[in-house]
Amino acid sequence: MKPFFTLRSFGRAGGKRSRLGTAGGLLALAVLLPACGADATGTSGAGKDGRAKWGGDEWARAAADFSNPVIEGLWKPERMREAGDPGKEVTGDIAGVQGVTDPEPAPVEAEPLPAPYHRNAAPVGKVFFDSPEGPQTCSGTVVRDPARPGRSNLVWTAGHCVHAGREGGWFRNIVFVPSFNDQALPADRLATASGRQMAPFGTWWADWAATSDQWIAQGTAQGGNGAAFDFAVLHVAPAPGSAAASLEEAVGAALPVAFNGPAVQDVSLFGAWGYPAAPPFDGSTMHSCTGEPGRLSLKENEPTMYRVGCTMTGGSSGGGWFTIGSDGRTALVSNTSIGPDPAVWLAGPYLGDTAKAVFERVSKRFTP
Repeated sequence: MKPFFTLRSFGRAGGKRSRLGTAGGLLALAVLLPACGADATGTSGAGKDGRAKWGGDEWARAAADFSNPVIEGLWKPERMREAGDPGKEVTGDIAGVQGVTDPEPAPVEAEPLPAPYHRNAAPVGKVFFDSPEGPQTCSGTVVRDPARPGRSNLVWTAGHCVHAGREGGWFRNIVFVPSFNDQALPADRLATASGRQMAPFGTWWADWAATSDQWIAQGTAQGGNGAAFDFAVLHVAPAPGSAAASLEEAVGAALPVAFNGPAVQDVSLFGAWGYPAAPPFDGSTMHSCTGEPGRLSLKENEPTMYRVGCTMTGGSSGGGWFTIGSDGRTALVSNTSIGPDPAVWLAGPYLGDTAKAVFERVSKRFTP
């Protein structure tokens, strides 16, 4: 089935900007939870690649303690291929939760996006990082920075893709790879792909990240704890050797974030995009789902989340959710946070004042 939403880049930086969506409908970007590989770190000392190993007192936790020094050559193609899905899923019966919850949506089969990605979904890419379990992957979206029109270095993703929540702290070696596997090579061909094929616009290291205080205090890998505040913003630095001064200029596109966005009853379709990595997917290619949104409330005193039917799995976490506003333009309205196993639906947070404050903190930190 052809996606109802499309995301096309109509030119490089300096030309006509990409638009997410067409006169006919919306574009979807999304997915669930990171993916973990087998390259686990230890408890002290340094690993063979120069990374500090994990220890209880060494895991930076507070919002102000983020640190992500560049390790040149760390994210080689083989390491990107190792990255898997740690998972964050809802468990148990949610029928009795407080607040407004609509009936569970019917599953929507995730559809592969046509290549090349830089023409069809320029703002979308993969987020890679290291956790105590090894290299992991999420999805992310290049978003506009009002303080730097046309020159944004901001990426929207999920909180659980940068910070472990109440059980830990900041993950390490966080990078963003726009248009990962641009030609949609299957996994067997991706095994021998070059760095240029896997990262056509280079690897962009995060020099700052921010998530909500609620995610840091409450977030857990299982269940819905912290999910209503499971969002994060990365600021990235130009990739080594990149001729572009900013991420937006490199990929030629960025999307606005619609804070305090539409109520479920005011929108007919949402699109979710991402790189699902947990079976039956393998993380190599971009997929999307498009469907009618519903509501999911996990706690009465927290914002009601959006929910859509979708079969995307872990690895799509952090991927953007999009809809077309009254102005006819596509905007990011949420990101993939949680979903059940087996994967039949996804839920994402409402981006209210808390999300806007997180975004503005990162933007202002790098405003000239």
